[in-house]
Amino acid sequence: MKKQMKLIFPAVFAVTLFALPCAQAAAATNSQPTNAMTALFGDPVVAKGKGFEIKRSELDEVITGLKSAAAAHGQVIPQTRMVQIEGQMLSRLIQVQLLLQKATAADKAEGAQKAELQISNLLARVGSPEALDRQLKATGMTMAELRSKVGQEATAQAVLTRELNVAATDAETKQFYDDTNHLADFEQPEMVTVRHILLMTMDPVTRAPLSADQQQAKRKQIDDLLKRIRGGADFAALAKQYSEDQGSKDNGGELPAFARGQMGLPEFDAAAFSLTNSQVSDVISTAIGYDIVKLTSKTPAKKVEYVTIADKIKNYLIQQKTEKLAPAYLDKLQKDADVQVLDADLKAAVAAANANVPDATPEK
Repeated sequence: MKKQMKLIFPAVFAVTLFALPCAQAAAATNSQPTNAMTALFGDPVVAKGKGFEIKRSELDEVITGLKSAAAAHGQVIPQTRMVQIEGQMLSRLIQVQLLLQKATAADKAEGAQKAELQISNLLARVGSPEALDRQLKATGMTMAELRSKVGQEATAQAVLTRELNVAATDAETKQFYDDTNHLADFEQPEMVTVRHILLMTMDPVTRAPLSADQQQAKRKQIDDLLKRIRGGADFAALAKQYSEDQGSKDNGGELPAFARGQMGLPEFDAAAFSLTNSQVSDVISTAIGYDIVKLTSKTPAKKVEYVTIADKIKNYLIQQKTEKLAPAYLDKLQKDADVQVLDADLKAAVAAANANVPDATPEK
């Protein structure tokens, strides 16, 4: 379904981990800068209310994830937008804490269930538990912390839906699916699944280009690997041994199925969709390195069947209703809890975010 299933409280802590696998190295921002700032300046409380407080380190953790996600897509968040984005994220953190105070046992169970589904999807996307562990370590987070934070956000969403008494009927869901105005929403584009071998031409942490000599050595290595593949060498085995895409190498270089444009690397897309059967591409030069791609499967475009998309449509309709009702309810929660933002710049930014300023977080 093409429509964005945008949550009021997206899993901002996991954002960096959902970066596309072939750009995973760009998401290797770690928590050291945040830890250094905390050591130098302490960890002040930036917002508080009845029953909760939020420290600067908690906000910094979210911002680090957003920066990593942007970097993984070849984007940089302008410094001039940073306070605005911090205000939006702090507003969401506050709202989550307020809603968690109202969580019932059923809300928590629903949140835990949805969190496990998100983590399962994440595992499928990065390729293996080991690859996920590496990415978590790169962001300074443990699996337990990820599960807890994603669970909190999912629980907050469940509380909000229950408190607003929002629902979507089966009839509404089917009507939306059958509406001719939404036909394009249910077109599943042509998809491919590939294996690839990536040799980086940039530093995976700083994103600085390697020296000319280093890049030349990488080019010679990738050319040699292509010759071995053309000579009958096992592609998956070579990917496990040589690929520098940490998100896929343990899986023999295999990436999850993707559509045109989804990888964010035009040269990679062009090669992948031009292949047939089990063809292997020539060496591809992209913004992040040299690549060899092998097609493993191709699925033609088709309309998604109702039975497979009904739950997502229902969630989307619930989300639409929630977005209309949530602002007034959340504003009342904050007033009742006497929420205070203690940083002057953040206070103004949070006020702007609560006034429905458009979201400035990176596209996922």
